[in-house]
Amino acid sequence: MKKVKKLLSALLSITLLSACTFMPQKAEALEKSDDMRAVWISTVYSADYPSVRNDAEKQKQEFITKLDEIKNMGLNTVVVQVRPKADAFYESQINPWSEILTGTQGQNPGYDPMAFMIEQAHARDLEFHAWMNPYRITTSGTDMSVLAENHPARLHPEWVISYNNALYYDPSNEAVKQHICDSVAEIVQNYDVDAIHFDDYFYPNNYPLSEGETADGQEANQRRAHVNDMIRRVHQTVHSIKSDVAFGISPMGIWKNNTSDATGSATKGAEGYYSVYGDVRTWIENGYVDYIVPQIYWATGTQAADYETLVAWWSNEVKGTDVDLYIGQGIYKDDVAAEIGKELLINEKYAVQGSFYFSLRDLLENRQNCKVSVMNYYAQKDNTGEVIPTPEEETENVTEQTEPENNMEDAPIVIDPIETAPDQEEEAFVSATKVLIDGKEVAFDAYVIKDYTYFKLRDVAMALNGTQKQFDTLWDETVRAINVVTNTPYTVAGGELQKSTQENKKAVVSDGKLYFDGVETDLTAYNIDGNTYFKLRDLGKAVDFGITWQENIQTIAIDTTTAYVE
Repeated sequence: MKKVKKLLSALLSITLLSACTFMPQKAEALEKSDDMRAVWISTVYSADYPSVRNDAEKQKQEFITKLDEIKNMGLNTVVVQVRPKADAFYESQINPWSEILTGTQGQNPGYDPMAFMIEQAHARDLEFHAWMNPYRITTSGTDMSVLAENHPARLHPEWVISYNNALYYDPSNEAVKQHICDSVAEIVQNYDVDAIHFDDYFYPNNYPLSEGETADGQEANQRRAHVNDMIRRVHQTVHSIKSDVAFGISPMGIWKNNTSDATGSATKGAEGYYSVYGDVRTWIENGYVDYIVPQIYWATGTQAADYETLVAWWSNEVKGTDVDLYIGQGIYKDDVAAEIGKELLINEKYAVQGSFYFSLRDLLENRQNCKVSVMNYYAQKDNTGEVIPTPEEETENVTEQTEPENNMEDAPIVIDPIETAPDQEEEAFVSATKVLIDGKEVAFDAYVIKDYTYFKLRDVAMALNGTQKQFDTLWDETVRAINVVTNTPYTVAGGELQKSTQENKKAVVSDGKLYFDGVETDLTAYNIDGNTYFKLRDLGKAVDFGITWQENIQTIAIDTTTAYVE
């Protein structure tokens, strides 16, 4: 980020006239608000943008509309994913045009999207951060012949590694490091960006070590050294071209748990230091980044990863450094979206200089009233504009309100927002079956319904986290569905793998939708006490993990190192 306070101090130390002369126009938004108010705009899978392909005018109009809404919310920065899969949303001599623009990788969209985006953002006093994924080549599939003919991965197969049915650039390859630096340099030289931004993808998550190597051993340390070297060189590249362009990274929310390192956070989640070989502490201590945005995508009180615990830990990490700290706010999750105003107030207690919201679609859809909460927070902070009443406040302002006969305070909380059909009710019997995952016993809250064993989706995701078959679950408000994202670390929501009262329940057939990597899948699901349960074999087939039934010991064995077999 621009680090406006530091920039102003440096300029004022010259002369007031010089400060007025050299203050970049593109910093005006942050100069006015004096904090970071950013939103991620994800283009992979067209998640946030664009909703249409191969139509330049519609893409332009859609982006203008979104920018106007962003500006109206009181935000001041857009972080646009311009290199989602080793390709480009901009005119490049190094990387092919992104298929997300036209449907065909390498096909010219007929205009320069990033140049247009930057122009429109700056016209509204919004900063523009170019979000790039350094290593990812594909999200699914290992056939390099489907890549554009001029794709560097196709031209240099020796640069590429394959893992979990996806392709990545090899972080240990010297040519890869130079290619990433060259890609960054091309953008900084040719475009008026305010920052280069990387997210939390480095080595493929849990990329296996050689036999006999450990997570703190020589090979693992070499991997972290390779990532560190790339980060250092990118930072140097950016500042050697334009000193006022920042370089920032949004790492996983947990560096290390204190069970792995006494100086880590008091948490129990996936650790970026080990999962993707991202040693953020080294980047901060050595000034390899100008800002960090840890993805603290949990609600307050989450047992495995409490929000304020992590904010305090990261605040201490940047203390005494020149690295700015912003918080990644996971408003794509209902519990976080519902308390976003509370989280922003917590941030004020620490060395936090702003927030990044993931992602735009959740703000625009006002998930759990988060858009109103964010707008109100900034309106009150700036002491400008009329505060928008929340639905609860509107109800309180109604005079002579009559207390309803049926008080809903004791209604069950719906955890997985899949709608149900009450007329399709079945008996759910507590399952006594033992479950092994890669040979280790795991206790599940499972039920037998019509002779099949059903498991809570979030429990399975939690149990497989860190394995070759890990996946995340996301709620998509636009289609009222759960989207399972494979090959992705699970985002802990809290309450997973906790045994409930061991009693039979009523299960209601769910009529909600389920997607795997954006593709709708027709699986039978039941809602029990507000949670969605799926047949284990259906999940095994969809995610592709091995399942065997051991009749003699009444045990289900899940093997994450093998494929599903009927």
